[in-house]
Amino acid sequence: MNAFDWHRLLLEKTTPNFLWEVAARTLLAYVVVFIFLKIAGRRGVRQLSLFELVVILTLGSAAGDVTFYEDVPILPVLMVFVAMTVLYRLTIRLTQASTRFGEWFEGKPILIVRDGRFALQHLDAGNVSHDEFLMELRLHGAEHLGQVRLAFLEVNGDVSLYFYERDQVRAGLSILPREHRGPLEEALEPGLYACEWCGGVQRLATAQRLQCPHCQKHVWSRALEHPRA
Repeated sequence: MNAFDWHRLLLEKTTPNFLWEVAARTLLAYVVVFIFLKIAGRRGVRQLSLFELVVILTLGSAAGDVTFYEDVPILPVLMVFVAMTVLYRLTIRLTQASTRFGEWFEGKPILIVRDGRFALQHLDAGNVSHDEFLMELRLHGAEHLGQVRLAFLEVNGDVSLYFYERDQVRAGLSILPREHRGPLEEALEPGLYACEWCGGVQRLATAQRLQCPHCQKHVWSRALEHPRA
């Protein structure tokens, strides 16, 4: 085998004429995927459900194979698209007909924050880390948990926030990255401190150590109280 054999590197066993067939196969795959998405009524990519993502990945694999593998026949791949379209429509009908099946299949919104504090049992159920969720809050314009009345993790991975009015904002855990919050185990000065784990707020005296009454953790940071800008 010769090094830098350009014919082997670029075409291997195929012929230059096969490139035109690749272009035709690509056009066919493009049209078929487009038709499927029109039938499915696809929403934005950010809004894909778990099932829709599986469908798209499956179709993408089938479309990719038929595009540039000359030994992959077209009709079986088209059957994949037909079968996935029927399965998709059947699943949509079942989720619309049965609320219980829909919740089992797609999941349901998870309450993550209530009244300025983490709902820890739901946070664990959603398989979301504190840091990941705090990042989502920052992207939505929140500065501390005391500004947030309710926060839900939606079935598509988005976060929905409901804020307090300016005159109702309470003290809460800063949502800055951990290194900017300055976590500590004893208060440096008297004031309001928020639990680093659950966001519960307690008033601490200088040098006081306290176990959080909500989650039994003992790491705190200064609580913030200002409303949203």
